[in-house]
Amino acid sequence: MGNILDHIFNFLYPIFRGWGLGYSFSSYVSLVLNIIVLIILTYSIYMLFRFLFVTAMAIIALKTKTKFDDLIISNKTVIYIAQLIPFTLIYKSVPIILKRYDYWEDVFGKLVGVYIVLLILWIIRSLLNTTQDYLKQIPRFSDKPVDSFIQVIMIVLWMFGISVIISKIFGISQKEMLTILGAVSAIVILIFRDTILGFVASVQVAINDMVRIGDWITMERYGADGDVIEINLATVKVRNFDNTTTTIPTYSLSSDSFQNWRGMLNSDGRRIKRHILIKASTIRFLEDFELDNLQKVELVQPYIQTRKAEIERFNQANAIDKSLAINGRNMTNLGLFRKYINQYLHQHAGLNKNLTMMCRQLQPTPHGMPLEIYAFSTDKRWVNYEYIMADIFDHVIASVPYFYLELYEMPSDHTFLKTESL
Repeated sequence: MGNILDHIFNFLYPIFRGWGLGYSFSSYVSLVLNIIVLIILTYSIYMLFRFLFVTAMAIIALKTKTKFDDLIISNKTVIYIAQLIPFTLIYKSVPIILKRYDYWEDVFGKLVGVYIVLLILWIIRSLLNTTQDYLKQIPRFSDKPVDSFIQVIMIVLWMFGISVIISKIFGISQKEMLTILGAVSAIVILIFRDTILGFVASVQVAINDMVRIGDWITMERYGADGDVIEINLATVKVRNFDNTTTTIPTYSLSSDSFQNWRGMLNSDGRRIKRHILIKASTIRFLEDFELDNLQKVELVQPYIQTRKAEIERFNQANAIDKSLAINGRNMTNLGLFRKYINQYLHQHAGLNKNLTMMCRQLQPTPHGMPLEIYAFSTDKRWVNYEYIMADIFDHVIASVPYFYLELYEMPSDHTFLKTESL
């Protein structure tokens, strides 16, 4: 290639000198004409290879099922490659065209060399972006922090590329550049602190499968409560349920506590864990006529009949004095109400019967006796989950008076006014 370029760019000067033209005039005229020839030749080669590469890639994309080649086209990889060929020609031609102008040969040679290094970095970046876009379309990689790894590779490449550019501009060898980089490593670590921490965190997140794109996470420190939409080297973006976006430093995922709801979404049900407060003064033993009245409640009718018979047999067998209700065995309104709630939960169509389901008492509080429902809804979607839970508690709260119980409620001004009027 060097002989061909010598022949192209060196034949004008001897001709001008043979015509008896001066040294300076022949030199400048041949320089201008050589530059014009180089521009025309470079542009022609660029357009030719751009057409060939784009056309070939378009044909390949039409004949293949994979989307990788389509992404190569959309990321302009072939265009960058087409530029590399003519700029290589320029790089080889500059020493020949400017051999009589040492200063400008050095300047333009370095500039073209720097641009070629940048062009190679752009080609690699476009290939990495293509790989990134392609992997995101594959289900098993769609929720992985691919962006973080691509960014780390690009940072390393840019550092290497900058070292090559500096060595070309200042004539420093790569060995000397490594020595200089080692000396300023402390400054580099300080500048790229968040990037280094983000890379380590990204590796931990990927290896430990802590967070995936699409996961619902809650991180109160940053006000994040929504779906992860992006994981890159420095930040994790969360689209909250109010459609705002919260940006979280990637390294905080490994240093701070957060809640990932993926386990719930992958399970067979979403937990319902809520209680009501029963006024403690309304909890008591039930009278016989009250039990007879409660037998009209279908869900507990068999239980009342069976339990009532067992209690009567026990009290009679042990000659229990029933002049006081506290003696012997009895049924309480709260105990019967708990049984009713359990029966109601088991016949509710929106709950998973294969998971834990119960109605339980919690520790008594100054505000009453907490009665908690613990169950799992079959539908885990937020709106439907809230509907199922509200439907259950609407029924439970409305059922309280039927069991001679009352809900605890903080007194209001209206309550005091009503009391005073009495």
